[in-house]
Amino acid sequence: MAQSDDRRPLSSRDTGWARAIARRLSDSGITPNQISMASMAMAACAGAAFWLAGTAPAGSRIALLLAAALFCQLRLLCNLFDGMVAIEGGKQAADGPFWNEFPDRIADILILAGVGYGIGAPALGWAAAAFAVLTAYTRELGRNCGLPADFSGPMAKQHRMAMITAAALISLLEPFWRGQNEVLTVALWLIAVGAAVTALRRAANIVRALRAR
Repeated sequence: MAQSDDRRPLSSRDTGWARAIARRLSDSGITPNQISMASMAMAACAGAAFWLAGTAPAGSRIALLLAAALFCQLRLLCNLFDGMVAIEGGKQAADGPFWNEFPDRIADILILAGVGYGIGAPALGWAAAAFAVLTAYTRELGRNCGLPADFSGPMAKQHRMAMITAAALISLLEPFWRGQNEVLTVALWLIAVGAAVTALRRAANIVRALRAR
């Protein structure tokens, strides 16, 4: 699963609640790969909720935005526990590196494209998804060049999910100013631009490190 030399630094990994849940999962028959696969299901639910919320009536929109925010966070919890069960639980598998990366890329696309279709700007959603995938590609390119994994921002995975979750919750207040999807539109622009900057920053770090050798 998540490899010990390529783990995103997360403070939540050292919390008591995370360790307790990871131990329970490790003691069960659940594998890290299954948790990684579940993250794609969580992302699909989040993306669908964002899409449907775009044109839903007021009551349904509230429920859908809350569901979208919840499933975004459940996606992150899957990302947390797959690595903990693999490393701390000693359940690493031969195909773990694939399942550690591939579901994350699918999850980003499902969520961000779903937001784009929901706000009536699918091109923006796909652009944000493309730049999100590019940040991961650039990180892995650095590793393939023999460099440490670069998880720097300003719009790494946890930042993207925090941004879109916050936007979903703030969107609940839009009826107060008779708004519709403005918050999610701004958030998607920030994610697209921020992810592009992140990819460029990581690329520059790779070039600088290789030249310093």
